[in-house]
Amino acid sequence: MSGLDEILNKIESQQKENEDRMISAAESKAAAILKDAEAKAEKAYQESVAKAESKHQQNYINSCNSVDAANKRRLLACRIELISKVIENVLAKLRGLPDAEYFDMLERLITDRIREGKGVLELSAADLKRLPADFEEKLGKAASGKNGSIEISKEPANISDGFILTYGLVSENCSFEAILESEKDGIRDIAARELFGQVS
Repeated sequence: MSGLDEILNKIESQQKENEDRMISAAESKAAAILKDAEAKAEKAYQESVAKAESKHQQNYINSCNSVDAANKRRLLACRIELISKVIENVLAKLRGLPDAEYFDMLERLITDRIREGKGVLELSAADLKRLPADFEEKLGKAASGKNGSIEISKEPANISDGFILTYGLVSENCSFEAILESEKDGIRDIAARELFGQVS
């Protein structure tokens, strides 16, 4: 082998070594880039999955809350309807009492509200027609015990039941509807306890 051949062989050998080193470095760099890309892709995937799961979970919670709120509204509406029916039934029962019981009850209600001074009692047109003969006398005795007097007006009040009691310029509407309205919160609480075992 001539000296020229040796030189060419040496140059070729060095060139191959350089090429091998460059290829190896490129492959290492490519592997590093690929590994980094895979890690970033995996991280992005996990973040996307976590975000989707979180959104799905929040949507589920929101749906449950919405259904729960709707159920509570329906339950409340049902309770209010039942309590209103109870109050209507109470009114119907009071209005349907026999005359003797009806006026006994009125007497108790009126007696509780009698005070000192001159009182004027107004009744409905229907009640004036069926008024017991001794009703005014009984009320007069109760009023005198409180240093007062009471007179039943001959003019009917614009109410369907109960009474209106006036002392001077102050009138108290004690029709059954007015009494129930003034006591509605307490009545509703009682009805709720009876119907549902708790306060509404």
